[in-house]
Amino acid sequence: MSVWPSRFTAEGNFVAVVPLGMEHHDDLVEAACDGELYRLWYTRVPEPENMRSEIERRVGLGASGSLVPFAIVDKASGKAVGMTTYMNIDAANRRLEIGATWYRQSAQKSPLNTECKLLLLQNSFEQLNCICVEFRTHFMNVQSRRAIERLGAKLDGVLRSNMLMANGTVRDTAVYSIIASEWPAVKANLCWQLEKPRR
Repeated sequence: MSVWPSRFTAEGNFVAVVPLGMEHHDDLVEAACDGELYRLWYTRVPEPENMRSEIERRVGLGASGSLVPFAIVDKASGKAVGMTTYMNIDAANRRLEIGATWYRQSAQKSPLNTECKLLLLQNSFEQLNCICVEFRTHFMNVQSRRAIERLGAKLDGVLRSNMLMANGTVRDTAVYSIIASEWPAVKANLCWQLEKPRR
């Protein structure tokens, strides 16, 4: 019986999305320290000393088929600059979420996220034949919400008191999605964002 979705590697001009492994540990520790992202209360970036256990956790869940973890590699430097995951997988209904994503601070607001999402969405809609791809984030994570909206995802709604955070607060989760019929326009927009002149 084949696992859906299976592990894969995708490469663009700026970024490669590759199966996560322990070989990415040192790069990801460095990435988490760039801007001390692990200190942000409204998101879940692993602390440097916990990076090994987080990689092991994601890889272990990947082996069980409950998610597909990736490292995001900056092609210019050859270093992993963050993580992302296919998660909340519903094979029977051909739905999944792209989530648990983070990038080192210096890679944010660069072409890396746009191209990473293009590669993951392209695989989702064109190889896996997904009917819907979701994105979820903390309602108060304005930067993440704006990045998701720039992809062309639409807000489905807010799940109130959806999750307990490490600091004891309760998260309201903003849920976004892109559906299959929207993919051609979303793809065209993402390709344009990557091709347009940068100021």
